[in-house]
Amino acid sequence: MSLPYHHNRPRLPASFRLSKIVTAVGATITFMGFQPVYAADEPSLSELQAEIARLKQALEKSQQELAAQKTGQPPASTEPQAPQAQQVAQEQVEQEEEQAELGRIVVRSRNKLEALQDVPISISVVSGQELDRFQARDLGSITQRLGNIAWNQGNARTSSISIRGLGQQAQTDAMDPSVGVTVDDISFGYNPLSSFDFYDVEAVEVARGPQGTLRGKNASIGALTITSRRPTFESQQSYALTLGDNNRVIGNAAIGGTVVEDVLAWRGAFMVDKGEGWYPNDYNRDFRFMNKDNVSGRVQFLLTPTENFNALVKLELTPKHEEYYNGWTFKTPTPSTYSDGTATRLNTDPSTRLARDYFLRRGDFNYGDWLEKGVNMDNQRPLVTSTWGTSAVLNWNIGDFTLTSITGYKNFSFQARNDEGTPFDISKNGGGLVNRHDQLSQEFRLSSSIEGLVDYQAGLYYTTWRNDYSSNVGFGSDAGAWFANPNQYGRLYASSAGRELMQDSLSGLEHDTAQDIHTKSTAVYGQANWHVSEPLTVTTGLRLTLEDRSNSSGKNIKNQGFGSELNPYEVNGIALGGFNSTTSGTLFEEDVINGIPDQMAFADASHIGYVNLADPAQAALANATAQRYFGVDYGQLTGSQAQLIADAKSIRQSNLGIVYNKTKAETFRKLQPTLLLSPSYRFHDNLTGYLTLQYGEKAGVAQVVNGFDNQVKPEKTISYEAGIKSVLLDNTLTFNANLFLTDIKDYQQRVLIEDAYTTQRNDDGQQYYTEATGNAAKVRSYGVEIDGFYTGIQHTTLRFAGAYNNAKYRDFKNSALPPEINNQLPQYSAAQGGSPFRDVSGENLPGASKFSLNLGADFHYPVFSNAELHSSLNVAYRSRFNSDVTLSDYGWVDAHTRVDFAIGLGRRDRKFDVTLLVKNLFDNDTSLTRTWNTYVPAIPRWIGVMFTSDL
Repeated sequence: MSLPYHHNRPRLPASFRLSKIVTAVGATITFMGFQPVYAADEPSLSELQAEIARLKQALEKSQQELAAQKTGQPPASTEPQAPQAQQVAQEQVEQEEEQAELGRIVVRSRNKLEALQDVPISISVVSGQELDRFQARDLGSITQRLGNIAWNQGNARTSSISIRGLGQQAQTDAMDPSVGVTVDDISFGYNPLSSFDFYDVEAVEVARGPQGTLRGKNASIGALTITSRRPTFESQQSYALTLGDNNRVIGNAAIGGTVVEDVLAWRGAFMVDKGEGWYPNDYNRDFRFMNKDNVSGRVQFLLTPTENFNALVKLELTPKHEEYYNGWTFKTPTPSTYSDGTATRLNTDPSTRLARDYFLRRGDFNYGDWLEKGVNMDNQRPLVTSTWGTSAVLNWNIGDFTLTSITGYKNFSFQARNDEGTPFDISKNGGGLVNRHDQLSQEFRLSSSIEGLVDYQAGLYYTTWRNDYSSNVGFGSDAGAWFANPNQYGRLYASSAGRELMQDSLSGLEHDTAQDIHTKSTAVYGQANWHVSEPLTVTTGLRLTLEDRSNSSGKNIKNQGFGSELNPYEVNGIALGGFNSTTSGTLFEEDVINGIPDQMAFADASHIGYVNLADPAQAALANATAQRYFGVDYGQLTGSQAQLIADAKSIRQSNLGIVYNKTKAETFRKLQPTLLLSPSYRFHDNLTGYLTLQYGEKAGVAQVVNGFDNQVKPEKTISYEAGIKSVLLDNTLTFNANLFLTDIKDYQQRVLIEDAYTTQRNDDGQQYYTEATGNAAKVRSYGVEIDGFYTGIQHTTLRFAGAYNNAKYRDFKNSALPPEINNQLPQYSAAQGGSPFRDVSGENLPGASKFSLNLGADFHYPVFSNAELHSSLNVAYRSRFNSDVTLSDYGWVDAHTRVDFAIGLGRRDRKFDVTLLVKNLFDNDTSLTRTWNTYVPAIPRWIGVMFTSDL
């Protein structure tokens, strides 16, 4: 009978198991790791360490008893054992098979199960057991237990993972993630696929530097690999129930075992997480931000019909659920001056808008109240997300080779409906919609045996995905009063007809920007370990990936609302059904000179549009509009009445912006390489040194900006690393350290680019600009990383990781200006001959802390006859960093430390355990992000009680 396919080695016979327990435990200690990884449901290293001495005694006694049975003589006398030791020995005998499979600290994201000490790159591991102890399910919690990796605040579409300070920028829907995520051999090409909670996890690994020569999809900065617990032929039943603050209930359960003896096994797991959020919406306090509303299930089947074939089939589902994440932003007063001391322009600031009589009519609301109440929104809706997927992993053993086929499908949907932040009906039905994202992937791998001069793995990989995404902007009945400039507001608010025009200008209007994104990625890869001599191994790898990226986009009016007659006549050559007038409301007839229309009228910047009164339809529409609001034809309007109509039309046009027909971006199609060269030298059994050169590329982005193609160049990364891996202090301390240097050319992020549409429309010899995804010319990250594991204190294990990381722009001259810079100053105003760009070369990247530290401790102490007192601690520290993409002086987030703590009591056979969990023990309230007038608050301390059992 074969073991689950991922072990890739024969099952140990029963007679061999008990005699190898101590050997397995000793091997576990000798290998370095961030946190050891075990097969499903096995004790952690810290638990084993507390029992090593007693296990030795139990083993010695068992061997004596076996010898006595063979000779028929009573066993030799031994020293009396404590009751705890006798209990442990009995439990271990009952669980011989499980204990025989005690894992070393191994890496699963390589071409075979490898000891972490033998991997010649910077890589760290955290066990699923440690995640279970703290109910650490999301990527934010997981990355707090790994070194020099960070999760960056956002929703399912905009959050991101960074490694070594790189990759912080929120992902666009057409962009590859910088840090790849692979779950159970399926690589995610779309960042939001990794936004869901992870449960029943066996291990999580992070590999730094460009990846892709070994398996799956390539990634330019690093990769995170998550492995779920797999089915076995042993009966498995476990549960965990946690009750905590905010009426939160977290339930986890797993069950599995044999279906057909030695042929078919299964494992089912599910997770439910329900609870109120931290920050209530004052408009309706039943809705609280950062709530949990999640149910997920997964079932796996392991088929082993022969010794040379096995298959793992998985189906998982997370139904649609609603969680309040967007809008979780608190306000602060906008500074009154720019950085140069000039007064800020507050015409569009909430302090000005909320002081208008239109909004003060409510009587119980003003700007000060708005600031105090934190979150107070009428139209904010929860994020609605869902995903499901299936995969099949087939393995054939063919002589000295293993052939693997991996087929996977993932689906994702997302909807956001956002509010502008006030309790007034301003923004409505606005937000992103991923109607459907489908990813299909197929991979074939061939792995050689690990004997001889060289062992290798090679493969073919193909993935294709399609994303139907749209961004909706909608307006409510109060939007006109909010978006009117001071002059427009003053005129419109003064009369009943003006107020009606102001309301109708935007009420019910919705416009939508749709994208149809297609991606194909085809690759061939291979990686080989050349065993030049017993101490020297050279690892080489090559990948060639053909990227094919296409994108088409269009913007149109989705709903006309109440003011369709206030539309402009046309925008960007697209007729919108309105009539044309100047900004003062005067209608223009077609000018005819010598029988030829005067085309200069079209370029008149004072026109809202162009009208031909000889056109009966336009004349009728103008008259109908005047009749609706003033009861007379357009020609009978007074100048002030015509001005009111013009004001309403101006408000509508400025908020409608550009409209454009479906436009196809230039397709990005290129063959991109990934390279690896890494010699490693084992100086002796406890010390290995290595050098690593990695090169990788991230695909360019096909995108449309304001109806014009604007392709983003591919990102090119080269990384150098030199490190040591050592075992010290009589095998109780594993200590790894490395120096790294990463250079990136054409780093993909938000930049300031020319707005081709506005430049062409105005045609005044001046260039206009907008912000979009683009390239920063050169980026560099360098520093030192350490991680280790210490078991020299009885009953205690310690793990640690630290990094000094300096991530800087080497050449970035086209950054957008931060909000505190007055862009009307001559040096920044293009109209006055200045440059609207800011050169931030030499500055640290946003989101990049220079120092980070992770510390974990586990303590286990036997009490009573069969119980154990246990406690765990996790400390995550980050030094200050700038959270704003424009590197605003107001964007700095202070250095902070988050501490999670757990203490509990349970049976050593794990039949029952109760644990007190405290997340953010010291209630650190450092903001997650900041801008010059907003911040995202921290998640406060949370306390829960967890009950667990292995049945």
